Amino acid sequence: MSSPRIAFSGSAGTGKTTLARAVAERLGVPYIEEGFRRRVDEGLLLYKLDDAQRRDLMRDMWVEQRALERAASDGFVSDRSSVDFAAFWLHYGLVDAESETERFLAEMQRDAAEVDRVVLCPWGILPLESDGVRSTNRWLQLRYQALLEGMHERMTESSKLVRVPDTDDLSARLAFVLERL
Repeated sequence: MSSPRIAFSGSAGTGKTTLARAVAERLGVPYIEEGFRRRVDEGLLLYKLDDAQRRDLMRDMWVEQRALERAASDGFVSDRSSVDFAAFWLHYGLVDAESETERFLAEMQRDAAEVDRVVLCPWGILPLESDGVRSTNRWLQLRYQALLEGMHERMTESSKLVRVPDTDDLSARLAFVLERL
């Protein structure tokens, strides 16, 4: 695949970051890390934000990621897909502003068409690790994952969706994904 544009998707603790970094290295393309962790490391406290601020945060993070993706003319591997952002929007209940929600979700669906593949990592295979950023509540992560998987069914072309098998073996995951790219 020349100039591959690949987005990784999944709830916290699914191994998407580790796998995405390995795929980017193997393909020799830039890895685009998700912006949330950096913001938390810089002091962001999500629970202190109101809904309008959370909507602004989701939009700002997507604009930042999208700019990095567009600047990567030789391809990229990103640690989130546009559908992840749509799922976050719904997961955090940011739906009171209906016209804004309609616009954001439509934009995320349009952007989903711009990647070559979306690699969806499965929930519940790897143990959740406490890192001070992600919630270790496995049921909260399952709720997000279920929402995300449903959103991919609606927003991602089925021929572009690569579902990582239920294994904790990184080598097997990597081989599986590379074979399908």
